[in-house]
Amino acid sequence: MKMGWAIKQLGDVLQIQNGYAFDSKSFNTTKGLPLVRIRSLKAGVETETRFDGQYDEKYVVKAGDLLIGMDGEFGCYEWKGEPALLNQRVCRLQGFSGGLVPRFLFYGVNDHLKAIEDVTGFATVKHLSSKQILGIEFPIPPLSEQHRIVAILDEAFDGIATAKANTEKNLQNARALFESHLQSVFAQRGEGWVEKPLEDVVDAQCTLSYGIVQPGHDYTNGMPVVRPTDLTAKTITLDGLKRIDPKIGDGYRRTTLRGGELLLCVRGGTGAVSVTAPELAGANVTRGIVPIVFAPSLIRQDFGYFLMTSEAVQSQIRAKTYGAALMQINIGDLRKIVVSFPSLKEQSEMAARLDALATETQRLESLYQQKLAALDDLKKSLLHQAFSGQI
Repeated sequence: MKMGWAIKQLGDVLQIQNGYAFDSKSFNTTKGLPLVRIRSLKAGVETETRFDGQYDEKYVVKAGDLLIGMDGEFGCYEWKGEPALLNQRVCRLQGFSGGLVPRFLFYGVNDHLKAIEDVTGFATVKHLSSKQILGIEFPIPPLSEQHRIVAILDEAFDGIATAKANTEKNLQNARALFESHLQSVFAQRGEGWVEKPLEDVVDAQCTLSYGIVQPGHDYTNGMPVVRPTDLTAKTITLDGLKRIDPKIGDGYRRTTLRGGELLLCVRGGTGAVSVTAPELAGANVTRGIVPIVFAPSLIRQDFGYFLMTSEAVQSQIRAKTYGAALMQINIGDLRKIVVSFPSLKEQSEMAARLDALATETQRLESLYQQKLAALDDLKKSLLHQAFSGQI
């Protein structure tokens, strides 16, 4: 620690005000003051819950106030929204002594809160107490040094925030460009396109059926099964798949995989589509997935992937999806979904163009994600330097 800095417990330099347990009978979404709850801290500007009842003015939160969520993830946030009410399990830092600049504390306290969080045990959710916050030993330099460091961090973090916003916008634009091109392919159909129900364009051995209803417990070196939660990437490999007793798959041979199938989610996140890698030959799927193999004389598998992910098909899936707790689509409705496709030659050309664009989009996304990670690392580095007396 730099010479001239002092270590003090936060209880010696500030006070904590705990939130109030407002009556939930007066909660609503349109009237009264916003209610600052833990879930609204990260955004720091708005909350979907409002309170339309009597309250004490001392619980009114104003822009610039520093708030800490005391359940789940422990973090200090600056409120930037309209006047709001301090709800239970959120506390406000106030009553700062003249020797501590609030914004200096704001920049440095989260590392201490994270350290507490990391060693806090829990049954369902972690809890933070006011006593723990007040017991934090915090490095405090002279006031002039605090103001200097805050000015440096404010300027640097403003620049980082701008760069991050621009990068996130570029990331969104890259994804939007691909989606726009994909939709235009199926919206601006030329001559010779054909429309048929899905059940009429699949391979004779493709029954459009879902898989194993009760896969059972994990089974060492057993048969891999793909579940709806696995459909997070275009290509599904063996990595991370659940393995079950191979005997269970004997009654579901119609959904045994050969590699190259499209896997369509029909329960939960309906409409998600992935492709099976060749290494999945002999594996199977669970009840929430329907394998799709197109008749090669009608539709190419590579074109079929883009067809099934297009808005033309996805909108039909959404229209037929039902349920509240668990969204799903009936197999009968799935089989009647209408698909449109051109000649095999055109399909080949379209799939090649879409593949190339998808590859370029993924390259750009990777670059933007790397830049976002680098910006986060830069923030951490600046904070470390600031609170170790290196700037």
